[in-house]
Amino acid sequence: MEQSISVFREQEFAIPLPTDLADLAREARKLIIDMAATPTGCHIGGSLSAIDLLVTALAKYGHDEHSTVILSKGHAAAALYAALYVHGKLPSNPAESYGRQGSLYTGHPNHKLPGIPFATGSLGHGVAYAAGWALAQQLQGTRGLGIVIGGDGELQEGLIWETAQIVQARSLSNFIYIVDCNGGQNDGYVEDISPIRNLRERFEAFGFAVREIDGHRHDAIFNALTPDSEKPLAVLALTVKGKGVAALEGNPDAHYAKIPANLAKRWKVTLS
Repeated sequence: MEQSISVFREQEFAIPLPTDLADLAREARKLIIDMAATPTGCHIGGSLSAIDLLVTALAKYGHDEHSTVILSKGHAAAALYAALYVHGKLPSNPAESYGRQGSLYTGHPNHKLPGIPFATGSLGHGVAYAAGWALAQQLQGTRGLGIVIGGDGELQEGLIWETAQIVQARSLSNFIYIVDCNGGQNDGYVEDISPIRNLRERFEAFGFAVREIDGHRHDAIFNALTPDSEKPLAVLALTVKGKGVAALEGNPDAHYAKIPANLAKRWKVTLS
């Protein structure tokens, strides 16, 4: 049987683990806290849970013109801006104008900024965008990847599973779906609202390879983000909502916050 152009070999992606990921993530967390201290505040809980995933994904694939990293849980735009900034991909500090009138640093990802190919915010759409990107790379014969980071509450959207059907039907082994499993969503705990159980089995039923990792260990994230040789990949990243700020960790009420500057200063000092 002739090998599909969408099949990847692991050695082709043997990129060395950067040594500065922890430092970059710490600086990004400070920026997220600063954005929560702006007049508009931000979705701080989900931004802090996803920042290690974003920083690491961009470190591994952010310099590949044929690959893209898309944030589907667009309400965590503060995390995306922070990750892009610490990687030197944005022209200015997003915390200085986040959410202000006329600023490009809007509450959901703004495609007018470098490194953001699509505006996202309507949950589920970013997953479909990444699948479309992966399909385009497959058709063009490149080694590019469509990488998307979504939330576990977002899995309640039917579009997610419609996209998963297309992904497996087209054998998109260059598609990586990272699920930020922080257990919370806008109105509380995912388990109390619409539980998404047996995730590994669900994705495997759609023809995905599945890897389960600690979503705050940069080495685990980095190594997991290597495409499977034959199947699309789902990376189930166990994370903590509000990670890094003791007052917010695991608290579903930390979904969105507007905090005073003096509190932001104290929180930044406590980051390890």
